[in-house]
Amino acid sequence: MTTAETPSGKGAGDENFPVGSFLLPRRLRPKVAIFYAYARAIDDIADNPALSPDDKIARLDGFDRALTGETGDPAYEKAHRVRETMAETGQVIRHCRDLIVAFKQDAVKSRYDDWDDLMGYCRHSAAPVGRFLIDLHGGPDSAWPAADALCNALQVINHLQDCADDYRNLDRVYLPGDWMAAEGAAVEELALPAMPPGLKRVKDRCLDGVDALLRDARPLMPALRSRRLAWESAAILALAHALSKRLRAGDPVAARIELSKPSAALTAGRGVLGELGRAWMMRPRTPTPGT
Repeated sequence: MTTAETPSGKGAGDENFPVGSFLLPRRLRPKVAIFYAYARAIDDIADNPALSPDDKIARLDGFDRALTGETGDPAYEKAHRVRETMAETGQVIRHCRDLIVAFKQDAVKSRYDDWDDLMGYCRHSAAPVGRFLIDLHGGPDSAWPAADALCNALQVINHLQDCADDYRNLDRVYLPGDWMAAEGAAVEELALPAMPPGLKRVKDRCLDGVDALLRDARPLMPALRSRRLAWESAAILALAHALSKRLRAGDPVAARIELSKPSAALTAGRGVLGELGRAWMMRPRTPTPGT
């Protein structure tokens, strides 16, 4: 094949959160763009309804072989670029391979038993992105748990935003099955014009989980060595809080819930200003003579 990719047309501008924005160091933005292009390519394969599960897995396996250098097939060009341009960042290939684990799972798994089952998926589909950024900016690994919490929260927010489309287009449901049963909700209700009460309660339980993850993410910014990555992380955390609040008040089956570009920019800016204020308050101070 000429290429293993099946582009959806989506790009960084379609994401809820900044991808390699001006907040990050200029010298690292091209590497973030290469990582994102790779992640977008394999995500598009997993989400392509025209491909069979076997075809998806075969293509994703090809990307995995390209990452490890087992094949030089140009059909996997984005994997080659990740491997070649980020060779000095030893953990990057591990994070890229974790994403493949998640997207292969998407090819064959369409339901999740409970919250822990969903978090297991997020540990491969979302957490590697935060870990990649931390590694790219010089660590430390001790910041991974807080980054995992933030990235997993973002993933669930995205699932809730797309819950109707995922069901209609892919027969894929990320809502925990035990909560669906407990609230008397059925997956078929995702095709209705609006959420019935039971499905709304499931949504709210998921948002309770999101809000708990966002609390666990609070230690991330002070743990980072890169001031600029802390700024971007603060912006993303603020956006996540705003989207969680909107999803709780709204119905993602009836209409897509998102922030307008001006609202997103204002929210992100407030997050950055809050981080600047925190850093200023925590700065070392020189004692004033006589005090």
